[in-house]
Amino acid sequence: MKARIYQPAKTAMQSGRAQTRYWRLEYDTADARFVEPLMGWTGARDTRGQLNLRFDTKEAAIAYAEKYNIPYEVEEPQPRKPVRKAYADNFAYTRIR
Repeated sequence: MKARIYQPAKTAMQSGRAQTRYWRLEYDTADARFVEPLMGWTGARDTRGQLNLRFDTKEAAIAYAEKYNIPYEVEEPQPRKPVRKAYADNFAYTRIR
């Protein structure tokens, strides 16, 4: 079972960058999920898919994975490209209508 180490991106519902400063270590699910026949919930046989560890730095997450012999892959975060906008741009003469 392989783990992935990544820095989560901000959700579309956030205006700030809360919960994006930390690095996460998550296990990939080894076997397929199934639908439980009684309640119809989605389940899995492996409980490691529920683990989600949080670290302050990428190096700490890598050190943890290497200490416990966990195969891992690191996903580097994409750089942010902020777009400067002004309210007046909504009423600009050059705006395409």
